[in-house]
Amino acid sequence: MDTQMITAEKPLMDQARPRKPAPFLPMSRAEMNALGWDACDIVLVTGDAYVDHPSFGMAIIGRLLEAQGFRVGIIAQPDWHSAEPFKALGKPRVFFGVTGGNMDSMVNRYTADRRIRSDDAYTAGGEGGKRPDRCTIVYAQRCREAFKDTPIVLGGIEASLRRIAHYDYWSDKVRRSVLADAKADLLLYGNAERAVVEVAHRLAAGEAPRELDDIRGVALFRKVPDEYTELHADDLESADEGASRQKGLTVIRLPALEQVEQDKEAYARASRVLHRESNPGNARPLVQRHGDRDLWLNPPPIPLTTEEMDAVYDLPYARAPHPSYGDARIPAWEMIKFSVTIMRGCFGGCTFCSITEHEGRIIQNRSEGSILREIERIRDKTPGFTGVISDIGGPTANMYRMACKDPKVEAACRRPSCVFPEICPNLNTSHDDLIRLYRKVRETKGIKKVMVASGVRYDLAVESPEYIKELVTHHVGGYLKIAPEHTERGPLDKMMKPGIGAYNKFKRMFDEAAERAGKKYYLIPYFIAAHPGTTDEDMMNLALWLKKNRYRADQVQTFLPSPMATATAMYHTGVNPLRGVRHGGSDKVEAIKGLRQRRLHKAFLRYHDPDNWPLLREALIEMGRRDLIGSQPHQLVPAHQPPGTGKAAGTKRPMRPGGKTQRFTTKGLRVMK
Repeated sequence: MDTQMITAEKPLMDQARPRKPAPFLPMSRAEMNALGWDACDIVLVTGDAYVDHPSFGMAIIGRLLEAQGFRVGIIAQPDWHSAEPFKALGKPRVFFGVTGGNMDSMVNRYTADRRIRSDDAYTAGGEGGKRPDRCTIVYAQRCREAFKDTPIVLGGIEASLRRIAHYDYWSDKVRRSVLADAKADLLLYGNAERAVVEVAHRLAAGEAPRELDDIRGVALFRKVPDEYTELHADDLESADEGASRQKGLTVIRLPALEQVEQDKEAYARASRVLHRESNPGNARPLVQRHGDRDLWLNPPPIPLTTEEMDAVYDLPYARAPHPSYGDARIPAWEMIKFSVTIMRGCFGGCTFCSITEHEGRIIQNRSEGSILREIERIRDKTPGFTGVISDIGGPTANMYRMACKDPKVEAACRRPSCVFPEICPNLNTSHDDLIRLYRKVRETKGIKKVMVASGVRYDLAVESPEYIKELVTHHVGGYLKIAPEHTERGPLDKMMKPGIGAYNKFKRMFDEAAERAGKKYYLIPYFIAAHPGTTDEDMMNLALWLKKNRYRADQVQTFLPSPMATATAMYHTGVNPLRGVRHGGSDKVEAIKGLRQRRLHKAFLRYHDPDNWPLLREALIEMGRRDLIGSQPHQLVPAHQPPGTGKAAGTKRPMRPGGKTQRFTTKGLRVMK
């Protein structure tokens, strides 16, 4: 590896300095006084309400730093119109840590159609508008106004996915790295436990932020050292893309900010190289010019070991919202308070998803003992628990303890997915550890039911009939959400998703297992409209598949170009970064940008809604498919528009076995009528 200048990884808790934990990390001077603190070492500023639970990133970072001996305070959802709220806990002695929260603030605030959402699941009372747009930038600027000389460290998913020059869907332009706009000192990307511990100790010891350029997962502005050789991925006339391996210290130069602003192929090239250099085992540093400065990204963090994951989840969380919220309901907390995270990461590589860019594709697992201890804490300490664990999973339900069979192969691999275009033969797909875990959880005293609400990766599940049997017999509550996303090969290839045949195989196995168990269970498939590479004909064929299978979507998911996702690069550039990118040699992708076409693709998913019939009739006529207009079973929409409020009076909904209409939402939240 060309990472000789990166420091060796220390065990996560190697520098821990145990101290009596605070009941909650303080959010006020009064709480600090009660703890006997005259000042905080670190103040964490977050766009979410403060819930002291390991499903909330700021709670993890706060408790982890507390375990390292630091006095940590929280400023949650401050009024950003002045710097005064950012002075509430006084000047931190070491640094300000700033995050947008568990979601990117723009994704949280706006729909795929750029409409403002009225609610916010991470706010007390579910109230919208409690954080500014691009809140990481705003919060960092206010921290700088409050205490000019205090170092500012950015982290969380908003910063992580905006660490280089990136396309911003909401402004429809390329923005520079959030580190530049926020005027912060450092940016920590990915799961940043290792990095934040190292940064905290070294800043506390007197080092300057610019000296922390040897820590994995760190981005900062610095000059390229003389001892490094630059590999020029910014040369769009070359097919090399900076991929060649050379001896000695190397850094890959991405196309510059100004270049990716003006040249869409340059943007696609930068996206391709960034994703290629994402394996901690072989990734090299990246550098991107921003005006007269170089933005430097060190290789990604080394994944946590099982022992380190256990240490993180065993920290003394209060497992509740901060008392200052009183009885106000925080929807995100209500949703997860009886659920358990068993792993991190995803090796699926779906191009529309940003999990891989943030958590990585190497699965990080907790031990059975740690998981069982958390379940016992839920049972004993969480008010309202009735014996039902609402979910046991992670980014996916069934990647627990799956990994490459050969660590050397894993360290050298540059594939963006372990399961596309087919499952890699080097991947261990055994579900045995997960089945054993499920059984031990069910045997825990006081546990009546354990649900699996995380999405099941069905192309992996079909490799284990025993897992499907276990899932159906014990862990499904009538419906199981699953994500084929589409039926047609064109969009599926751009998504890096398996063909619909894998879904059909899983459905057969699922139905057979349900019949053997004497259960009436149903799959809830959900789909994406307007994904790059999707034609109108693709959506028409999907709609015909839905009708044939008697599915009706109550809500539909339209593709939302989130920062840094591969599909977002396709959307913005019209170029496919899954293949080589160079001037005159790039693979083109059709992007669905026009409002009418995006509405049409959504309408195909809701073919049964009379409000969509005029648009669908017009489109079918333009496509030369008048044969699909009529009332026959093989036809998609009726020829006549019913009068009244838009409800199809007198028409019958498609029926599922048993005589009841099947309805579902593509977001996995069932609605039955």
